[in-house]
Amino acid sequence: MLRDEEGVVPLAGATDLYVGLNFGTLEPRRFVNLWGLGPLRRIAVRGDILSIGALATYTAMIRSRQVQRRLPMLAQAAREVGGVQIQNRGTLGGNIANASPAGDTLPVLAAVDATVVLRSASEERRVPFAGFYTGYRESRRQPDELITAVEVGPVEGTQWFRKVGTRAAQAISKVVMAAVRGPAPRIALGSVAPTVIRLPRTERALGDGAGIEAAAAIAESEIQPIDDVRSTAGYRRRVVANLLRRFWSDTAPG
Repeated sequence: MLRDEEGVVPLAGATDLYVGLNFGTLEPRRFVNLWGLGPLRRIAVRGDILSIGALATYTAMIRSRQVQRRLPMLAQAAREVGGVQIQNRGTLGGNIANASPAGDTLPVLAAVDATVVLRSASEERRVPFAGFYTGYRESRRQPDELITAVEVGPVEGTQWFRKVGTRAAQAISKVVMAAVRGPAPRIALGSVAPTVIRLPRTERALGDGAGIEAAAAIAESEIQPIDDVRSTAGYRRRVVANLLRRFWSDTAPG
């Protein structure tokens, strides 16, 4: 259907699409309902790869032993997405496809170098999450493709996640950070640039033994926050520096 019928939009939990539809900001009016595609809900470990189906809900990720064991910060992020009703309907694939820089799960996927699995009627391909987004709400997914799964390899180090919003849940994040403290630190942020981003210069500085204050100054220079209805650029810069300090303190050895 996606290949042969122009303008058809995939729909799963509808927690994002229906908001746009009700506000009149969503132009398409034809949808293909994916909710019944059970195989796309599977969460499994194959070899050393954690595979999470695109239709896995936030509730499913919270309850999954594989996610809790291999990627606990994803379960933590899922707990802070909306309320129980949203967690029961919203899906990981939907959060990725929505392409909002404020998506709560996206910094987690960026921090662990996840891979997005895409499927069309004729082929399957894999795109590194780091290169999946091409701009604000733009991605490498083609109109005839579905996101079918996300794949994550072993994550070495201590995982850490924080969301800063008006409330702990049922609020769009002002800043969201996911990070891993290991031999090579990984730091990803949402709501501070047109897309979710990694902080490569900050990561290198911390990996090379730089002090946390120097690293915080670098982090502030790597982001591109804006003023909007939820916050100001200045506030977001300050929060990013504070979150970095908290991450480094919370994950300190011993």
